Amino acid sequence: MSAADALLTLIWAAVTAYALLGGADFGGGVWDLFSGGARRGARRRSLIEHSIGPVWEANHVWLIFALVLTWTGFPSVFAAIASTLYIPLTLAALGIIGRGAGFAFRKVSTTVARQRLFGAVFALCSLITPFFLGAAAGGIASGRVPPGIAAGHPITSWVNPTSLVAGMLAVGVGAYLAAVFLTWDAQRDDPDLVAGFRRRAVAAGTGVGVLAAVGLVVVAHDAPGLERGLRTAPAVVLVGMSLVAGFVSLGLLSARRYLAVRLTAGLAAATVIWGWGLAEYPRLLPGLSVHEAAAVPAVLHTTLAVSVVGILLLIPSLGWLFLLFQHAARHPPRPAGSPPVPRQE
Repeated sequence: MSAADALLTLIWAAVTAYALLGGADFGGGVWDLFSGGARRGARRRSLIEHSIGPVWEANHVWLIFALVLTWTGFPSVFAAIASTLYIPLTLAALGIIGRGAGFAFRKVSTTVARQRLFGAVFALCSLITPFFLGAAAGGIASGRVPPGIAAGHPITSWVNPTSLVAGMLAVGVGAYLAAVFLTWDAQRDDPDLVAGFRRRAVAAGTGVGVLAAVGLVVVAHDAPGLERGLRTAPAVVLVGMSLVAGFVSLGLLSARRYLAVRLTAGLAAATVIWGWGLAEYPRLLPGLSVHEAAAVPAVLHTTLAVSVVGILLLIPSLGWLFLLFQHAARHPPRPAGSPPVPRQE
């Protein structure tokens, strides 16, 4: 494996981590949107807040990691993507900012009206952000981002059938993963909510499966290059693994095996991402291969060395963060001087 291939593998691993953890994070916000009124949905929102607590900002480290490695290791690819897909990427960035602000301000708001306002911002941004990220990914996958600065069309590069399906899949997968994770959390912290989140997980998983089947038809007509790549042996195996893992996940949900389904649901999503990567390899953009786009060897080797050191520090830190939050009480005692219980306005 060359240095360029190794760096590309790290980038794809970071994209996968962001799709799984960040996707579930966004999905939690989507379910927050459909949790009901301020009082009727209070318990569901409390569980969602507790579940995404350790990751709602930490997850972005994977996105930043992937962006920095792409910028450093494959600068021409980064420039082409950023200059062509600047509209959906900017909208996604604004969604991330609005989402974080809404989540933080809702937690410190002391009135129901303000909690509703900031909760709406948080939930709506949780819906639109993964859609725009998925639409951008669809533009890249369908070959609508050519090499060069602003060489692709700023609108049709992400407003097209493949991007639309990819955006909807990003939202759906996030909602599915979140419902799966929340089902396990509810079993431990609030058993009365288990059945509701299990129904949401089954519905979201079924919907994602149907949408994925529709997506294959769309890709066959709209992105023939990607469709040919998906027919290659490695990609077919991974897509097949995703299909099997998806069916197994629905079976585990029916059997109420909520811990095991976390693994199979994550596997179903991850194998699709890697199937897409193998379908495109060694092409990164139309007419531009991995080795043609790679930076000079000195830059690649230095970036790889620094990345390995960073990963050795990052993963234990995130693991400790998860461990602390998983063992924290969902309803800790209210400390002295904390904001009062929300009041009506």
